[in-house]
Amino acid sequence: MTEISNDLLWWITVVDLPALAGLLLMIWRTRIDTNKAIDEVQFNLDRRSEQLRDALASFKLEVAKSYASQKDLRSLEHRLVEHLLRIEAKLDRTAMKTASIGAKPS
Repeated sequence: MTEISNDLLWWITVVDLPALAGLLLMIWRTRIDTNKAIDEVQFNLDRRSEQLRDALASFKLEVAKSYASQKDLRSLEHRLVEHLLRIEAKLDRTAMKTASIGAKPS
C-alpha cells in the first residue's frame, strides 16, 4: 500500500505538477496576448471611428457649401409655379374653344 502511495506521489510530483504548471503558464500567456490584441483592436477601432467622424464632418461642410440656399429654392419654386399656371391657363382656353366648337350646331 505504501508503494502505491509512493508511486502516486512520485507521479504527481514529477509529471503532473510540471505539466499543470506549464498549462497554467500557457493559459496566462494566452490571456495576456488576448488582452493585448483586444487593446490593439480597440485602439484601431477608436482611431478609425475618429477618422470616419472627421470625414463625415468634412462631407457635411462640403454639402452645405455646394447645395442651393433656401432663397434660391424659393425663387425656383416661384418660377415653376408661374410657368405651370400659364400652362394651365392655356389648357383651359383650349378646352373652352373645343367645347364651343362642339356646341355649335352644324
